Amino acid sequence: MAGRCILSGGCMNAMSELLSQLQALELELHHPGVHCSRGRLEQLLHPHFHEVGRSGCAYTRDTIINYLAVLDAPPAVRSDAFIVDELSSGVALLSFRSAQVAPDCSLTRHTLRSSLWIQSASGWQLRYHQGTPAAEGWLA
Repeated sequence: MAGRCILSGGCMNAMSELLSQLQALELELHHPGVHCSRGRLEQLLHPHFHEVGRSGCAYTRDTIINYLAVLDAPPAVRSDAFIVDELSSGVALLSFRSAQVAPDCSLTRHTLRSSLWIQSASGWQLRYHQGTPAAEGWLA
């Protein structure tokens, strides 16, 4: 059954678990303290993955894997306000916001993000991602 779970709200157990699981996978793509290997990226990104970035540019799976696989350090990104909508069995839309953390710890490049996750035989895979510049920023 389709449903919705907001990180700060009360969720049914299954939806809360789905939110936690997809949030962890999404954050893994942000390299939070751990380098994400090419092999792991290939597991996480669906074979037909594509992205429309904050810039409005479209990116292929290969472009994203090649970019993320060579990052030496995690990008300074803060993500929060995660919401999951289960669209159907094995299909979920994860929405959240992110911002880059500047050297002075202020937040810049505020972005609203949406990720479409599909459950496959090998686990959840990111099928589509989009980032849109936020009309207003938020505080750290």
